[in-house]
Amino acid sequence: MTVPSSHAAARLTVVVGEEDMHHHRPLATEIVHRAHAAGLAGASVYRGCEGFGAGSRVHTSRLLSLAEDLPLSVVVVDDRERVEAFLPVVGALLATSGAGGLVTIEEVTVVRFVASDGGPDGGPDGGGASA
Repeated sequence: MTVPSSHAAARLTVVVGEEDMHHHRPLATEIVHRAHAAGLAGASVYRGCEGFGAGSRVHTSRLLSLAEDLPLSVVVVDDRERVEAFLPVVGALLATSGAGGLVTIEEVTVVRFVASDGGPDGGPDGGGASA
């Protein structure tokens, strides 16, 4: 039997372009590695198939001529205080890359399902991602 546990957290989302770089490294990758180094609970990068931003140019994977610089969303989840403490790092990366980007923070509830018997899903590492 699985027993859910939940707690309040925050989700930081940083939207950048896949061609945005920080010192010859993809900006999204740099954000993930900095979040990991900061000890945040988790981070993922999602590649969009279509989108537009402040420049109003639509980027899409459907047309070969525009299948570049697709939107990437870097999502980081942790306690609100830890996410807010990470904001200056994100700001500095966006500033030094010259790319700019959209940053949002939302309140979320993290729900984890843990096996009540302490089995594979409920061991010390939880058998999956944690936040």
